[in-house]
Amino acid sequence: MHTFIVIAIIFALTVVMIMSGRGGGNFYVAALVFSGVPMHTASTTSQFILLVSALMGAVVFGKARTMSWPLVFFFGGLNATLAFIGGFMAHSFGGTTLKTALSLLLFIAGVAMLLPEKQAHKVAVSRFGYWNVKEGINQYVINLWVAVPLTMVTGFFSGMVGISGGSFLVPLMVVGCGVMMRTAVGTATAMQAATALTGFAGNALHGGFDPALAIPCGAVAVIGGLIGSRIALKTKPKSLKIISGILTIAAAIFMLVNALSGK
Repeated sequence: MHTFIVIAIIFALTVVMIMSGRGGGNFYVAALVFSGVPMHTASTTSQFILLVSALMGAVVFGKARTMSWPLVFFFGGLNATLAFIGGFMAHSFGGTTLKTALSLLLFIAGVAMLLPEKQAHKVAVSRFGYWNVKEGINQYVINLWVAVPLTMVTGFFSGMVGISGGSFLVPLMVVGCGVMMRTAVGTATAMQAATALTGFAGNALHGGFDPALAIPCGAVAVIGGLIGSRIALKTKPKSLKIISGILTIAAAIFMLVNALSGK
């Protein structure tokens, strides 16, 4: 596939994914792999794209105050730490293994996005293992027994296969913690920046960074991140959530076929 077409696809994906609070790393990796880029280089480039687009989105969401800083630091810290370990260990596995793992993660994320949203109970819980977060008129009850291990697993595989983990973190915050959808989108975007930075560092240490490919993709991702985040502040993400779910499942199927064919 021509590099110009790949960059155009990356730009379009950045706008749509930042709008829905998902970094789009799964689609970036799929697009790069199908264009002929080796899996490890695709993962590193994807993390670089995620980093710059998420930073731009976080700036816009931060100015609009549609993110929760306590959740950013808590979940972002866990996610980013495990993303570094996953990125560093990625070269211990073959491309086919990584593609298969990515396709399974994509399918799970796609199904999760299509499930109806349920708001979690917002009454404070005083039992050990629960964290009550109150911000203004909003209160979130974080079940740490569920949220911590799921966030750590998400971070590890995010760093390993070059995705942001936003496809898992947004449903976790909305369904599991009762966070409002718009706040979850802004919070997940800020967390993705930290995850992408550590995942990129872990992958780049093994020499998977290709500046000739990553820099043009990163440049359009900056513009896409700004446009996508501004549109998100004016749009209800429900319809985009359904579309993203369908596209994620389709990407999972294509990636699995690619992995099994040995290309």
